[in-house]
Amino acid sequence: MKGVWFTATGVLLLAASSMIIAQRQGGGMVPAVPLPSSPSSTTGYPPLGGMPMGPMDASENSDILNSRIAQQQARTRNNERQKRIESDTQKLVGLVDELKQQMQGEKQLSPTDVSKRAEEIEKLARSVKDRMKG
Repeated sequence: MKGVWFTATGVLLLAASSMIIAQRQGGGMVPAVPLPSSPSSTTGYPPLGGMPMGPMDASENSDILNSRIAQQQARTRNNERQKRIESDTQKLVGLVDELKQQMQGEKQLSPTDVSKRAEEIEKLARSVKDRMKG
């Protein structure tokens, strides 16, 4: 019984410390992809009206648009992943606290119940860890 408790506590500490490290390192956000160079990089002045100066064919315009769309999609995916990691971490904390209270309570749990709960906690912790990797 104590072995299961130590395992569950260790898994919780691993998940919590991984989340703290990820947040300190910028929340696991994907770095922004630099936009293609514009005439402002050669002249030092921003282009008029936000559009590059000079002739521009449709492929250059679509490349810039596709790049911006890809950046927005990456930000959206990262935000959704971050929210899911946070909710799963809260669920993990709740499961560990619940197991802790049941083990400290007067009612004895069967080893199979404890084992099932510990497996559920471990599975969720692995899931959170894998999502944090990216």
